[in-house]
Amino acid sequence: MDVAPDIDAAAGESVVVIGGGFGGLSTACYLADAGADVTLLEKNEQLGGRASRLEADGFRFDMGPSWYLMPDVFERFFGHFGRSPEEFYELERLDPHYRVFWKDGDRVDVLPDREANRQLFEEYEPGAGEAFDAYLEEAERTYEIGMEHFVYEDRPRLRDYVDKDVLRYSWGLSLLGKMQGHVEGYFDHPKLQQLMQYTLVFLGGSPHNTPALYNLMSHVDYNMGVYYPEGGIGAVVDGIVELGADLGVEYVTDAEVTGIEGRRGAFAVDTAAGDRHLADLVVSDADYAHTEQELLPKHKRQYSEAYWESRTYAPSAFLLYLGVEGDVPELAHHTLVLPTDWDGHFAQIFDEPSWPDDPAYYLCVPSKTDDTVAPDGHSNLFALVPIAPGLEDTPELREEYRELVLDDIAANADTDLRDRIVFEETFCVDDFADRYNSYRGSALGLAHTLRQTSLLRPPHRSEAVDGLYFTGSTTTPGIGVPMCLISGQLTAESISDSI
Repeated sequence: MDVAPDIDAAAGESVVVIGGGFGGLSTACYLADAGADVTLLEKNEQLGGRASRLEADGFRFDMGPSWYLMPDVFERFFGHFGRSPEEFYELERLDPHYRVFWKDGDRVDVLPDREANRQLFEEYEPGAGEAFDAYLEEAERTYEIGMEHFVYEDRPRLRDYVDKDVLRYSWGLSLLGKMQGHVEGYFDHPKLQQLMQYTLVFLGGSPHNTPALYNLMSHVDYNMGVYYPEGGIGAVVDGIVELGADLGVEYVTDAEVTGIEGRRGAFAVDTAAGDRHLADLVVSDADYAHTEQELLPKHKRQYSEAYWESRTYAPSAFLLYLGVEGDVPELAHHTLVLPTDWDGHFAQIFDEPSWPDDPAYYLCVPSKTDDTVAPDGHSNLFALVPIAPGLEDTPELREEYRELVLDDIAANADTDLRDRIVFEETFCVDDFADRYNSYRGSALGLAHTLRQTSLLRPPHRSEAVDGLYFTGSTTTPGIGVPMCLISGQLTAESISDSI
């Protein structure tokens, strides 16, 4: 059931939103639509947060998110305002959805054809086709129940879960187990287990620390499909920004916030340029830890430095943006390159942090689908290797790892890039920290471990400062573009409920 959020109580309030990521953009739209006077301040030169663009020498890269998943969330978001995604960007369903190279020489394509994917599973393991159907049936049920009753409904207190309706909806869902054990209950072949779990990287976790509840991502993958918005994820940002402007949101870029003073009805938000913005309410889409530790005085913080140090963070990333002469025929729009045993890579992220010796990584070639992102006769490509947050990040280490990644792509994805690179830039731990104020340079925020899911994530409403709210990936519902869009709705509802 699609129920429109009730946030009319925000009418007449003046609101400053700090940060122009998807959470901040979404919150601004909901509040402006409800009649609030909204000003959004963005530290960097462009809106989008981690969904920034890099443009140089005729190439245009999405610097962060590049997968368009969960199209229903975007439909629901724009639909709240009487609009549709098609008014702002066109979608193309990818075929294949993605390609997988394993480092033993094996290669598969996951297609927008469920029966073909079922047959693929059966080829690897007798009986796996039937298990594939059963797994996706459970994943679909988890998705439908989870989205309506646990994602679109914020439940910030334990008592919100001690309710007969919540217990009825959650009955039978895999709430407490880990993904690895859950998937092993369906498939024995390690490659099939990997195909059902690779989406965990979008949640910033591993098979051994992510709750089995996130089996719902397989419904997203195999049943709902993988799409590309014409112009990339940056086009989605542009669409939401345009929507916000139509609703009356004022955007201010190059406006790094340096401090938040006051309380409900009397906030002052200061910027590095010396400007002061007055507001009744403040919403922060900036990094949650940064907001508390750097923008607020100590007595107005909910959490100590020790709290943030004790959290489990999603990976950072080593990103290599490449403009390449010619085509890269062996690669799909989305390509994954995986060791047959990826436990070592996850261990070097979560257990013994270090630069991965045998990395699992992702390659994106949007020029396969969109001829506007690269000059004629060239390919737009980036490589993303998940790495532990907080690692030492020096030019020497980046150069060393660049060499490792290029060698690995040549050896395991049949694509030698070395003599064809005409544009190149890296982005890594220090850049995430500097550009996005990301704690320990995480690329995503708090991981979705069992102890950091749902009500165990930091709340939308500050418990220390009346009138201060949070949105984005660190709060509920969590990591990913669709989740951040939903967080904007939940934050707006929290504001309305407290007025």
